[in-house]
Amino acid sequence: MSALLRQIPANIPQDIRKIRIENSHLTELPRGSFENVSALEYLWLNFNNITVMHIKSLEYLPALKELRLQGNKLSSVPWTAFQDTPALKILDLKHNRLDVLPEHALRYLPNLTYLDLSSNQLTVISRDVFYSWPVYQRSQRMEGQIEAISNAVLALHDNPWICDCRLRGFVQFIKSVGPPIILMNSYLTCSSPKFRAGKFFHEVELKSCMKPLTSALDSNLTVPVGLNVTLTCFVQASPSPAVWWTYALKLLRAFNVSTEPISEETVRSELLIPAARPVDAGNYTCTAANFLGNTSVAISLSVGASWASTTPPSWAPIAPAEPAAHVEVRITKQTVYGITLEWFAAAAAEPGETWYTLLVGRYDAAQKDAIYIGPGVNTYSVTDLLPATKYEVCVAVRNQAPRKGQCVVFVTGSDVSQLEQREKLIHIIVIVCAMVLAVPAGMYACTAEARPGCLARCPGACPRRRRGGQAQAAGSKESTLDSLPAGSEDGLCRPEAGRGARRPPAREEPGKTRPPHRNSADLY
Repeated sequence: MSALLRQIPANIPQDIRKIRIENSHLTELPRGSFENVSALEYLWLNFNNITVMHIKSLEYLPALKELRLQGNKLSSVPWTAFQDTPALKILDLKHNRLDVLPEHALRYLPNLTYLDLSSNQLTVISRDVFYSWPVYQRSQRMEGQIEAISNAVLALHDNPWICDCRLRGFVQFIKSVGPPIILMNSYLTCSSPKFRAGKFFHEVELKSCMKPLTSALDSNLTVPVGLNVTLTCFVQASPSPAVWWTYALKLLRAFNVSTEPISEETVRSELLIPAARPVDAGNYTCTAANFLGNTSVAISLSVGASWASTTPPSWAPIAPAEPAAHVEVRITKQTVYGITLEWFAAAAAEPGETWYTLLVGRYDAAQKDAIYIGPGVNTYSVTDLLPATKYEVCVAVRNQAPRKGQCVVFVTGSDVSQLEQREKLIHIIVIVCAMVLAVPAGMYACTAEARPGCLARCPGACPRRRRGGQAQAAGSKESTLDSLPAGSEDGLCRPEAGRGARRPPAREEPGKTRPPHRNSADLY
């Protein structure tokens, strides 16, 4: 007990009749594990970590009567290994991980009187497993002599049974079983499907299995552009099938598919295609499969033009109109290339579920582009329009023609924006100012205050007003053009030859760099 054993000891005395190794670290039963103890009758290997049992692990044990492997990690058992233990009467396999019980499992246990398969992972068992059990076969042959047959205890509780058509035969066996076979716990319960979870076997009536049969209410659909489309297929099958949708041989994403049972043998699968577009047209295939086979049904989808694009200029609807609802429309913002609209449905029955259609196009166009707006939205911006063009925008409740007052006519602005116009104006001002600044201060004062005839007398007046003009020009430049560089005064106001010599150019100070030349764009 609780020994650090990782394998069966090799030096066990030959006359040993009972071995009990529990809570140790055994992980497997290899071939010929007990070949030297042929007198062994009781073998207890509970609560170890045994995961593998070799098909010849019980070889040379013809006298073995009791094998207990409770609380290990066996997911399968080599049932043919029990051909080497014909005297076995007790087999305890509870609290393992067995999930399959093949039809021949009990065939090599003719003298078994206790079988415990409880607390495993068994989900489906065929009744043929027990019909081929020698103990059951003897009880059927000697039905009137039950007292002559020893009882056999069978424990099958606490397994996650799936109560569908695959378990039908086993459920019938459990309902009909009686001495000499005794169930340790006759109240076996279903774990799935959901509508049968928790029910006892004697409360359910299971039907025969059936290959999937798929159908669709409408195998050919034609819808307008922008409409949400739901494709539906119904599947009758038992057990419940796996259902998936394909389009152009590609498996469609699961989050657009919903599958739910609507009865014991019927499921409904729906594929949602939001805002259908012409590229969504084609054949969609709904496929269902279970262990008996698979079937499929194809649904052809055609996405036609929107109802608005086929509407004549008189705006007559092509679909039955919903109850009339007047829509008030106004422009909340307008730019050169578009507008922003806001609307309100004055008589909508259910505003939270009302869809709208925006019809946008040139005023003289016979057909307008349709834009579908979902519930809860009452604003939309129309952009990328042509400049200086007359447009019309109408808002209507879905499948209704726009009525008077539900359309807005507007003209987009010029392609030259105010910013561009301002930029051009500033460029012109900068050029003019540069020319003005090039005039000497005295000339600037003379021309600023002179009448139209002043230019004739300007050469004589300039020398006399140079000093005052310099101050006045400096103040003018400082107050109005302080952000612009001063221009050169050289050679623009030349005194007469006799009056004086030309002013020499300004001398640059040593170490002082001349500022770089800036064009009109730099000034802006």
